[in-house]
Amino acid sequence: MAVVVIGGHTRNIGKTSVVAGLIAAMPERRWWAVKITQFGHGVCSANGEPCDCETAGHTIAVSEERERASGTDSSRYLAAGAAKSFWVRTRQGQLQEAMPRVRKLMDEAAQAGSDVIVESNSVLRFLRPDVFVSVVDASVADFKPSALRYLDRADALVLTGGELEHVAWSGVAPSLLRTKVVRVAPPEYVSAELVETVRARLPVLSVSR
Repeated sequence: MAVVVIGGHTRNIGKTSVVAGLIAAMPERRWWAVKITQFGHGVCSANGEPCDCETAGHTIAVSEERERASGTDSSRYLAAGAAKSFWVRTRQGQLQEAMPRVRKLMDEAAQAGSDVIVESNSVLRFLRPDVFVSVVDASVADFKPSALRYLDRADALVLTGGELEHVAWSGVAPSLLRTKVVRVAPPEYVSAELVETVRARLPVLSVSR
C-alpha cells in the first residue's frame, strides 16, 4: 500500500480539486480517500455544527461517504473514482486521538489492495507518506503554521493561482519555489507533469493486483 498526502497553505485554494484530479488520473491505484478536518473551539466534531459540549464522544468522528453527489468534499472523491471515501473530524490539536482509527482504515485499504490519499497537513506529524504534495496559491498571503512546518518535506508544490514573483511568504525558502513548483489550473487542477511526479514516487503495482 502507498500513501499520498495532499496539504496546502490555507483554505479554498484547490486542495480537494487536486485530490480528486489525482484520483481520476490514476484509477489503477484503487484509492481510498480520507479528508481530515480539525475544528476549533465551539464546533462539534460529530457533525461540524456549533456545540458547547465537552464530552469525549464529540471529540472524534469518522464517517464513510456513500453518495457521489452530496456536495461534500468526500463525495467529490467518490465522483472522481475513489473506491472508498471517509471524513475524519477532530477537535483542533487532537488529531493524535483519531490516528488509531486512521491507521485502521489504512490497514483495511492495504488488505483490499488499495492505496490511500489523504487531504491534511497535520497528519504529517504522524505519517511519513510515499508522496507529499503541498498546494499553494501565490495570490493568497495567509500561510498556516502547520503548512509551513512541513513544507520542506513536499515532493511538489502545486501552484493553483497567482505569480511566484509577487509572493511574500515569510519563512518560505526561495529554493523550494524554484525547484519544486508544478503549475495547474482550474477546473481540472491537475496536469500531466503533476501526475507523473506523483506516479514516479509510488511503488510499482504488482501484476496480480
